[in-house]
Amino acid sequence: MKRLKLSTIGQYYTYKEESLLPLLITNAGYTITWTDPADCDLLIIGKPVNPVKLLLKNGWVLIFPDQIHHFINKYINDRHYKPLTLFHTCENLRHDCVKSDYSISFDFSEEKKRHYRLPYWMEMVDWSHEGLVGNKNKRFGRLFSIDKMMQPLGHDFLSKPQKAVIFASHLSEPRKSFYNAVKKVIEIDGFGKYFDRNITNHSSSGFVKYDILREYSFNLCPENKLYPGYYTEKVPEAFLGGTLPVTWTDKNVGVDFNPKAFINLEQIEWRNADVLREILHSKKQLEAYAEQPLILTAPSIEPFREFIRNVLLNAI
Repeated sequence: MKRLKLSTIGQYYTYKEESLLPLLITNAGYTITWTDPADCDLLIIGKPVNPVKLLLKNGWVLIFPDQIHHFINKYINDRHYKPLTLFHTCENLRHDCVKSDYSISFDFSEEKKRHYRLPYWMEMVDWSHEGLVGNKNKRFGRLFSIDKMMQPLGHDFLSKPQKAVIFASHLSEPRKSFYNAVKKVIEIDGFGKYFDRNITNHSSSGFVKYDILREYSFNLCPENKLYPGYYTEKVPEAFLGGTLPVTWTDKNVGVDFNPKAFINLEQIEWRNADVLREILHSKKQLEAYAEQPLILTAPSIEPFREFIRNVLLNAI
């Protein structure tokens, strides 16, 4: 197997274990050696929202978001040969907000040779039918089944208690407004750090989302921001958990998901309690959602695999 020296700057702390990218690199026939940014073949760059710690040869360094470019330049500009750089983000950031040779993001970009659009929910898909195994989805409790997402939600959710569940580490705006608006119409139970201060992070929540979702009819799961292409794991988790997703997302979401399979608060007058009540308490409207699949066309991991192959050929 070919060897690849890999390093990261600014990525989340579980990136090596949970990201799909290292798994695809290994699957492509490479043995990964995680090393210092000053010694790598491929440098994977993130742009953190909060300061992150980076372990370098001379010890731990605290990096602030606006210092990413400084550290990249510091560790590669004086090298005999520069590593290939790849910006990979799961946040709602433009693909070119960090200067790099290649990028992976949510962004709808016309730069196809240097950028690949990989919405975060696709990292949680069961790709075993395409020969890729080993990715995990610990918080939800299982990988996303394409077959199940291409089937209708079904009417079982209508027989469950007619209330919603929300998973939240915060209720910052606009999430707080959605929560209060829906709570006027139906009961909502909350799980996560916001509702349980003993939870320090996602890894220590002590619950599996899938198990909880099975007990509810609705999942209030708004995205954090409206951004074309920014569609996370929230809607497929709700759908596969047997609930009707009640989300807030960009109108271009139809590129990934069937808009008829969930309630999108962005498309209705959600501040009007009568409008919400008419939808959430209407058997006829809810049955219409129940008959819709979440995905209309099966996605494939092969185009992303090919993109990574091309990156690796240039890295060594």
